[in-house]
Amino acid sequence: MSRRKKGQDIHGWIVLDKDLHLTSTDAVTRVRRAFDAKKAGHAGTLDPLATGILPIALGEATKTVAWLMEAEKSYRFTVEWGASTDTQDREGKIIATSDVRPSKEAIEAALIGFIGEIQQVPPIYSAIKVAGERSYDLARDGEVPELKARTVLLIEARLVDVPDTDHATIECRCGKGFYVRALARDLATALGAEGHVSALRRTSVGPFHESAAITLEKLQQVCNSDAASDSLLPVETALDDIPALAVTAEEAFRLRQGRGIVLLPHQVEELRSKRRPRVVSGEDMSRAALATLQGQAVAIGDARAGRFEPVRVFQLSASD
Repeated sequence: MSRRKKGQDIHGWIVLDKDLHLTSTDAVTRVRRAFDAKKAGHAGTLDPLATGILPIALGEATKTVAWLMEAEKSYRFTVEWGASTDTQDREGKIIATSDVRPSKEAIEAALIGFIGEIQQVPPIYSAIKVAGERSYDLARDGEVPELKARTVLLIEARLVDVPDTDHATIECRCGKGFYVRALARDLATALGAEGHVSALRRTSVGPFHESAAITLEKLQQVCNSDAASDSLLPVETALDDIPALAVTAEEAFRLRQGRGIVLLPHQVEELRSKRRPRVVSGEDMSRAALATLQGQAVAIGDARAGRFEPVRVFQLSASD
């Protein structure tokens, strides 16, 4: 007798408002169990110290995680002046102290210098791999891994509050691979001060915002009722910034079998007009589009030479 697969076929996105101290892995496990789902994953690790938006994909939505990893993210964080730590946050060991307390005007002026594409060295306590090992594992073993500066994008950053001379709260919007803890470290250096992140909250990831977020406690309550599906956002939500291609039922059938379809001239022109540079998991996806049937995701594909060839196919029923 064959073993029955555990869990149900649940498809969609949960915009989790992650609690303090909860790891991203534990959050995924708890959401998957709450829905009794077969498959789950998250789009972008959130430190245990941080709270806020952790998008969790269930079922077929896991096929879109790589796309969401490329999305812009927004954070609200507080820098505590006076001490720097080895982790650049309040959980680390103090490695330097200073009596310097930057003024509101000095902080605002210094932030301007970080806007745009900058070179940023990731914190040694990060998931970056060095010779096949995670940097944070090496650091915990007493080694000091050499991490190279990387080009990252800080779209905007602004000082929103100075509750007292020891603290400054900042909001920022950034691209992939940006570290808020590294920004706090470098900002303190630019100001001739010492500082670390004492509070951190992620307020958005791509199309997912705080307004749609749900806490784990609330989600578990909902999952014990008949309203569990109300918390799920459609699979295609993570793909809201790529061109959509409406297809017929017959074309959807072909695409789900992994076969390409012919595009009409007006479809070719429309997709071409919406094309923009895009790299996903290191691959050029500038010609990518999302084929949909009555608004539901059918396949992510490559549109070129008058054809649409599926790259990722979604097996969703009308009820999903």
